[in-house]
Amino acid sequence: MSQSSTAIGKVVCVGRNYAAHAHELGNEVPKTPILFMKPASSVVTIAHHSTNQTVLRPNSETYGDTHYEAELCIQLSADLSAATIEQAKQAIGGLTIGLDLTLRDLQSKLKEKGQPWERSKCFDGACVLADWIDPEAFGDFSHVEYQLYINDTLTQDGDSALMLFPVYDLLVEISHAFSLQAGDVIMTGTPSGVGILHAGDALKLKLGAHEWQAVVE
Repeated sequence: MSQSSTAIGKVVCVGRNYAAHAHELGNEVPKTPILFMKPASSVVTIAHHSTNQTVLRPNSETYGDTHYEAELCIQLSADLSAATIEQAKQAIGGLTIGLDLTLRDLQSKLKEKGQPWERSKCFDGACVLADWIDPEAFGDFSHVEYQLYINDTLTQDGDSALMLFPVYDLLVEISHAFSLQAGDVIMTGTPSGVGILHAGDALKLKLGAHEWQAVVE
């Protein structure tokens, strides 16, 4: 376990990087990565082996349901711009599991109006990140498994082998769209099994042999 001390500049998120998740929401499977961002102000962290940790939802009476999306997350240790695969490999400084939280009802309403949907993705606490882990423990990231359990029931079971756009390819693609800086985080997309968070839900996030726990408020 290695805790990154690098400040997060931005969080780049990848939509529909698992075909099964695209299908479960009734969306087309993309031919190129779908990108959006969360600000650093949306990030909250949960620590390894810590107890009494909480994940906060916005008020459901005001904002509707909050959905969870468990994702494999990368933090960069070097800047990337129009990068090669080799440069992308060298720029990865940490790996962890995170939750991309979404106000799904609000997102749907904004999409129907053709409006941007940052309000549904960028609220305070919308990006939950566990401790950073040394990436060398995960090889070339071609077969990284991670899970989300809710109330001891396996809810999402992720495997990077099923990504439409693998980790290194994603970094290259993003760096050609816009520059990335050391400290930036990439949330690589969620597998199927997304759903609603309820108050009192006990969350367990697993990445390889590492585990984190929190309760939803």
